[in-house]
Amino acid sequence: MTDLTAHHVGLTVSDLDRAVAFYRDTLGLEVVSRFEVGGEAFATAVDVDGASGTFAHLDADGVRIELVEYDPEGAASTSALNQPGACHVGFAVEDVDAFVAGLSDDVETISEPQTTESGTRLVFLRDPDGNRIELLEA
Repeated sequence: MTDLTAHHVGLTVSDLDRAVAFYRDTLGLEVVSRFEVGGEAFATAVDVDGASGTFAHLDADGVRIELVEYDPEGAASTSALNQPGACHVGFAVEDVDAFVAGLSDDVETISEPQTTESGTRLVFLRDPDGNRIELLEA
């Protein structure tokens, strides 16, 4: 199994601009990037049919905070990840496929590893309490 490092803490928000303003202006975090992700591989990875989202990454003294506003098209999904207030922890690994291959059989993955249209290779899994963990190649 390859080593993993902390990558981000992800928070699903209802209004990205409002959330960015809060984290930037109220908490003093620096916005380091903004981007959109969608496509079939992303939707499969997050288990939300037709999912797409707009993201912002902010720096909290070396901890990356990922804010994501899902496109309302996927809002009717029964999945919890695209609902405001949902959260996940992201870890970077050198090789997602190798890491997943090394997991024990009792670890639940949401899907097989996917490559998003932005080129990120990722997979989501669940911890024993059902919390979502994202593994991505970085």
